[in-house]
Amino acid sequence: MKKVVFLDTIHPILAERLTQSGEYECIEGHDWSRETCEKQLHDTHGIVIRSRFTMDESILKFAPDLQFIARSGAGMENIDEDYCTKRGITLYNAPEGNRNAVGEHALGMLLSMMNKIHTANRDVKNGIWDREGNRGVELDGKTVGIIGYGNNGKAFAKKLRGFDVTLLAYDKYKTGFGDEFVIEATLEAVLRKSDVISFHIPQNEETIYFADQEFFDALGKPIYLLNLSRGKIVETKSLIDSIRKGITISAGLDVNEFEKKSFENFFENDSNEALNFLLQSDRILLTPHVGGWTNESYYKLSSVLADKILNEGNFEI
Repeated sequence: MKKVVFLDTIHPILAERLTQSGEYECIEGHDWSRETCEKQLHDTHGIVIRSRFTMDESILKFAPDLQFIARSGAGMENIDEDYCTKRGITLYNAPEGNRNAVGEHALGMLLSMMNKIHTANRDVKNGIWDREGNRGVELDGKTVGIIGYGNNGKAFAKKLRGFDVTLLAYDKYKTGFGDEFVIEATLEAVLRKSDVISFHIPQNEETIYFADQEFFDALGKPIYLLNLSRGKIVETKSLIDSIRKGITISAGLDVNEFEKKSFENFFENDSNEALNFLLQSDRILLTPHVGGWTNESYYKLSSVLADKILNEGNFEI
C-alpha cells in the first residue's frame, strides 16, 4: 500500500478514488506542523498540497521515498521543480479543473469594470443616483488581447464567443495555436492593438513584473487590464502610474503582489501606499484570489488529479 499524505484540505473525491483503487493509503495531514512533516514523511509515496508549504529540498529531504507531488490548482510556484526533477519526483497539477471558473470570473470582472457595476452598486446603496458618472462602455467592437494561451487563457476566449470582439493571443512557448476563438499574434501586436489585456501565465523568473513600466509604455491605446494569474505578474507601482496617466482605464485584479500565504494582516499595513491605492481607487476592481474557486472547481480539481495519478488518461472534464 502506497502512503499519500494530504497537507492541505481539498475535495474528498481524490482520497476516495485513490483509496478505492486499492493501491493507496490516504493520510490526513492538513493540520501537521512543519516539524510533524519532517517526522512523518519518511515513508511517504505521494504528497497532496495547495499552498500551505513550499515544497523544496528543506522539507522534501525528509521524504526519501517520495514519488509524486499533486497540487490542487494550476500554479506550481511553491514547488522547487528543478529539485524534484533531480529526484525523479513526478509533479501533477490540475489547470483543467478550474479553467472554466477562471474564464467566467475574468468575463465577470471585465463586464463589471466596463459597465461600472461595482461603483453603481455602491452609489445606489449610499443614496446616490448618478447615471452619468456610471455610464458604461460596450465590449462589442473591441480588441481583447490574451497573454498566455493555456487552459485558462483559452477558457476566457471561449467565454467571449458571444461578443463581437477581435481576440488576439500571445504565448511565448507556443506557435500555431490560432483557432476558432483567437488569432495568434506577437506580443507587440497585442500591446499595440488591444483595448483589453488579460494575463493567464504562470509566475516564474521570466514573468515576474511582466507588466512593468516598459509594458505600459508600449501600449497603443488606453486599456482595461485583467490579472487572474499571479500577483507579481503586474508591478503595482507601474500599474498605478499608468492609471494616473490614463494609460490604464481600469484594472481587475483577482491577485495582487501583496498577497501572502496568510492574510490575517493583509489590511493592517497602513504604510503601504501602493496597496492603499488598490484598496481605495474606483478604477481598481479587487477580488480575493477566487477566480478559480467555485463549488464546481473544488470538485473538478480533485477529480482531475485522481485521473492523472491513477493514469486513467481521461483528463477532459
